[in-house]
Amino acid sequence: MEALRRLEPQARDSEQKYRLAPHNIEAEQALLGAILVNNEAFYRVSDFLEPIHFYEAVHREIYEVCGKIVRSGKTATPITAKTYLPDDLIEGVTMAQYLARLAAEATTVLNAADYGQAIYDLAIRRNLILIGEEVIDSAYNADVETSSSKQIEEAEKRLFDLAEKGRYDGGFLGFNQALIEAINMAGEAYSRDGSLSGTATSLVDLDRLMGGLQRSDLIILAARPAMGKTSLATNIAFAVAKAFKSEPMPDGHMKTINGGVVGFFSLEMSAEQLATRILAEQSEISSSDIRRGNIHESQYAKLVDTSNLMAQVPLYIDDTGGISIAQLAARARRLKRQKGLDLLIVDYLQLLSGSSRKSSENRVQELTEITTSLKALAKELEVPIIALSQLSRQVESREDKRPQLSDLRESGSIEQDADVVLFVYRDEYYLGNKEPKEGTQEHLEWQAEMEKVHGRAEVIIAKQRHGPTGTVQLHFQANLTRFSNLAREDYMPIRGE
Repeated sequence: MEALRRLEPQARDSEQKYRLAPHNIEAEQALLGAILVNNEAFYRVSDFLEPIHFYEAVHREIYEVCGKIVRSGKTATPITAKTYLPDDLIEGVTMAQYLARLAAEATTVLNAADYGQAIYDLAIRRNLILIGEEVIDSAYNADVETSSSKQIEEAEKRLFDLAEKGRYDGGFLGFNQALIEAINMAGEAYSRDGSLSGTATSLVDLDRLMGGLQRSDLIILAARPAMGKTSLATNIAFAVAKAFKSEPMPDGHMKTINGGVVGFFSLEMSAEQLATRILAEQSEISSSDIRRGNIHESQYAKLVDTSNLMAQVPLYIDDTGGISIAQLAARARRLKRQKGLDLLIVDYLQLLSGSSRKSSENRVQELTEITTSLKALAKELEVPIIALSQLSRQVESREDKRPQLSDLRESGSIEQDADVVLFVYRDEYYLGNKEPKEGTQEHLEWQAEMEKVHGRAEVIIAKQRHGPTGTVQLHFQANLTRFSNLAREDYMPIRGE
């Protein structure tokens, strides 16, 4: 081990002048030795430990090479590993000699996870020190235009990335690593119920076209008033939260295997109003009856039982009005860190405000900042974000009132930044406003048309980066504010675009 000690010249002599970054060379050596003796040790730490977490550069190289050998189905030993490592990494000793020493003084496989966790924790501490130094430097040398809130937001983002991913620095991702992640996603979809690569909404035909809600996607859900966009959002939110299941990972994190933890930013309605909607849907008691107390004893008992079941669901509501996109991002990061997060819903887009002074002077620029920030947040948190949006009034002036992408209100950035754009449309609503005089032939024809569209809704997929566009038919119960799958005998074919 003396050879490696020379990698830190005069470290002990100068400890009084400066502090070394926290590290543990012996733990790194013990873990690498265990891997070289028994490759099972690699599987015990590979889920959370990466080469970048090692303090010594030579140890990063050895761990990376061993990982490549093991993943290719071969055995990593001092003999097989030395072939892929240059001799000049360590001064005064050959790579073959150093690998042999590591193997000779290896720890047991049983201790591998403990040593791996120690190495990981020390790497986090080193990155914390680096972030702290950069925050101090930024505070001392801030530009005139950089506000203190912006600095706080940036520091919080770095800390979140470090807490979630073990590092906060960005950079290029090797294509081989991207391929591994793509294969893993396909494997998860194959083994999951319904074979969806994303989170299921419980609306079967919508899931079939979209493959579920995809991680890192910004999904815009837009409609004119009274179409039921908030109802659809709450239906999806509760269905995802209700299906939530997780399992522990080797590094202590919980991995979602079905459903998900849902965060709901309600800028328009209160948390109590949203809860009433979901309660009505789940208990099958009209929300208007719940609000007026127009229920009998058996219904009240059902409400209590339903609410007790709902209380266990990981659905978190923030009903603060008028928050900025920066505040929303900070709260979303905090929720993911504290409770976990698999789906974020924002109701609705136009009630958010920008965080920069320049954008707030121009509504189009402000909305551009909001949508761009939401897309960046979806990628950062690696969760789908459903953002509800209003549509312009020009829909009402057309004969066919089905929404189009050009109807998205105030900014083209909504369409540009979105990965998926969904429109909710109910023909029943518009036809109901055109009732002719009773007793006429027109009224009989109108009644026949109303029977055809009664309780039906369309979700129009107007844009989708990863799949087809088209229209999905759903059942809508207005008194329960509930969207559900159409029964097969009532089903009308999907309209392709």
